[in-house]
Amino acid sequence: MLKKITSKQLLVGMYIQKLGSSWMEHSFWRKRFLLDDANDIQRVIESGITEVWIDTTKGRDLPRDSALATTPNDTEEVQIAEAALQAAPTAKVATEAVRIGTEQEIHAKEITRAAKICAQGKAAVISMFQDIRMGRTVSAKAAEELVDEISASVMRNPGALISLARLKTADDYTYMHSVAVCALMVALARQWEGIDEATTRELGMAGLLHDLGKALTPPEVLNKPGKLTDEEFMLVKQHPAKGHRLLLDSSNVGEIPLDVVLHHHEKMDGTGYPYRLRGDEISLYARMGAVCDVYDAITSNRPYKTGWDPGQSIRKMAEWCPSHFDDKVFKAFVKSLGIYPIGSLVQLASGRLAVVVEQTEQSLVVPKVKVFFSTSANGYILPEVIDLSRPRQKEKIVSCASAEAWGLKNIDQFLVL
Repeated sequence: MLKKITSKQLLVGMYIQKLGSSWMEHSFWRKRFLLDDANDIQRVIESGITEVWIDTTKGRDLPRDSALATTPNDTEEVQIAEAALQAAPTAKVATEAVRIGTEQEIHAKEITRAAKICAQGKAAVISMFQDIRMGRTVSAKAAEELVDEISASVMRNPGALISLARLKTADDYTYMHSVAVCALMVALARQWEGIDEATTRELGMAGLLHDLGKALTPPEVLNKPGKLTDEEFMLVKQHPAKGHRLLLDSSNVGEIPLDVVLHHHEKMDGTGYPYRLRGDEISLYARMGAVCDVYDAITSNRPYKTGWDPGQSIRKMAEWCPSHFDDKVFKAFVKSLGIYPIGSLVQLASGRLAVVVEQTEQSLVVPKVKVFFSTSANGYILPEVIDLSRPRQKEKIVSCASAEAWGLKNIDQFLVL
């Protein structure tokens, strides 16, 4: 039975069905969970949450002598309460619109929101990894609201969250990689004709969970700064099968996440792992997962290597088609990102260098860029955002540029408008 109580009435052993505020306003990434740690009660109170819903069929009830809680009186009221709890997050995501303002202000608002989603996403993946290492069963259903938030952000402005997910360090790569692949999978799904919203959500979930098996990989191997030995690489190659087994033991995990978790390292020519599948033996969804996983991996700074420029990464991946990737899937992926993906360093006709900060609807070759360096003066200049798609804009991209050639470091700092 559902009961609404105050946060001060919470007791260890209660099952929280719903926290009385938006997921974006508190530090708990799960919607529903068993309250098994007294410290979490204090966290709820400190988060400013005054009311919570508990499910007394799954956890402890209030003592009989406690102050009365709000309790639905019959089956119909319980159903109404359940429906309200289920619909509230989705309704908020669907109806919340970006306020009127300039394009830059709109993008800045989405960047702010995306930053919070990235932080919560990282915390969610860390929590899932910790649960696995402690022998707990992972509930994929608990991550649904996170996937909905990521999906909604990508729908409003794909570049905002994807650009921020790039700003990961080598230390938090494992966790932020999952958030980034989730966003990339959603963006790719929206580009692919015929994929509906429910499937898009499942693909986002697949991206978030695809590397869950790495929680069982020894940290000293996972974070090794040098080249892995053959034995260590064999350990890493076990993570798809381990992640698949973990999710089989969980509840409410769809077939798409299970498929992608197990097969995202298969290659079209049969040289992948764990089963050396080839061609049509690999599902469309696993092929999508492979492209999104590799792109984020090679563009990220890792303990053992510096990430490649996004433009360079796209060119490299094009060379790996069709042996590694499905050519049709890869082309759709490029369309979802743009010819010059966010974070690419480009040289303009004026000789200035700029970083791509946002795609535009007009064309894949005329993104918004932030100019920050003069090649003629060989020095930094006052950053300026230029929309290359504007009709009267005479500036244009003439080539990709190399940060290393110009001695530039940390150009991702210019991604935030």
